[in-house]
Amino acid sequence: MGNPRDPSATPQDDVENMSKFIINGGNKLNGAWRVQGMKNAATPILAATLLTRERCTIHNIPRISDLNHMLAILKDLGAEVSWLSEHTLQIQTKKIIKNEMDYLLTKRMRSSVLCLGPLLAATGYVRMPEPGGCNIGNRPLNTHIFALQALGAEVECEAQYYNISGAKLQGKEISLPEKSVTATENLLMAASITPGTTIIKNAAAEPHVACLVRFLRQMGADISGAGTHEIKVKGVSELQGAEFSVIPDQLEVGTIAILAALSGGEITISPVVSKDMAVIAAKLKEAGVDFIEQGESWLVRGSPGGLRPFQIETAPYPGFPTDLQAPFGVLATQAQGESLIRDPLYENRLGYMEELKKMGARAIVVDPHAARVIGPTPLTGQTIHSLDLRAGATLIIAALIAQGQSVIEEAEIIDRGYEAIDARLRALGADIRRVE
Repeated sequence: MGNPRDPSATPQDDVENMSKFIINGGNKLNGAWRVQGMKNAATPILAATLLTRERCTIHNIPRISDLNHMLAILKDLGAEVSWLSEHTLQIQTKKIIKNEMDYLLTKRMRSSVLCLGPLLAATGYVRMPEPGGCNIGNRPLNTHIFALQALGAEVECEAQYYNISGAKLQGKEISLPEKSVTATENLLMAASITPGTTIIKNAAAEPHVACLVRFLRQMGADISGAGTHEIKVKGVSELQGAEFSVIPDQLEVGTIAILAALSGGEITISPVVSKDMAVIAAKLKEAGVDFIEQGESWLVRGSPGGLRPFQIETAPYPGFPTDLQAPFGVLATQAQGESLIRDPLYENRLGYMEELKKMGARAIVVDPHAARVIGPTPLTGQTIHSLDLRAGATLIIAALIAQGQSVIEEAEIIDRGYEAIDARLRALGADIRRVE
């Protein structure tokens, strides 16, 4: 198995300096794409290890900067982490050594908020700064605070900090004001070791929420209703260590399927969990993407000439995921006609449209939540900006199908969610290189 690398040893894993991708477009891409573990499933699972003093072994961890930042936060709180292989780690927090989350580490990414629930339930007090993350719009912690207050927590806000006390939490019925994924996950983790029964109504039902529930149950939690909008949690006195594997990233499946459709080659994508892909698969078929489901694999063939216009509107699961509307935006530039894209969840998610327009796309941002795209339009290489994680991946697709050379600035933003994406794309025949 060799010597497992330390996360800090990989350039794309912990990039603080600015970097960029240089891409020469127009190559047909062919080959096999191995889907990494889902970032949005791995981060809450790592946070949940704070709920036990025993060792946990987690498989299929993607080697990306967001996961490194989460591990840095957990280490700062007292966790001991060791990599057993390329994508498997052991983590154990024998003792939580502090209640205050480090300001700079917390500011690095939005997912740091996932430590709030388990840290509060395990210690009775948390001091946490406002978390950071992608600039995709206003994402206040109101639902998180509402949920924890419903369990009995007391919350004080000062400057950029939250001081949360929860020495006497008690399970109860809680109806969330929105289907917030991270608030649902925080409440699940906190309720797992809170006395009494907690019933979460209007809970998020995304595959990564169900994945977290499976991990918590493996640790000894008593939870039912995962994958629905009502989850029941009977608090237990303590949780044990567990061994678990993170689910494959369905967002990456959808992104690479679009790349395959536009690049004119043939790419086999695996592993794919079909039940998690239903709405995404339906929209790909509506748009004319040529793919065949083969067990846990998708075979996607290039179909740039047969793409049809489509409409998408993002919504909580089982609706269309907001994290895939940007890749569908570049798909729309090559469809025969006018497509409509609506994202009512976030107001800054359509910024990438301006970058696509620099490349020749015909797109009109109707309002902060909607855009019309008219295709097909040839794209040409330009210097463009990543803006956020999903927009960055979208612009990589655009650059790979464009004529000429593109420079994608802020490549380190893309590294937050995609492991070694440049090397993996080169293996398919892409002309892409990184410049620090």
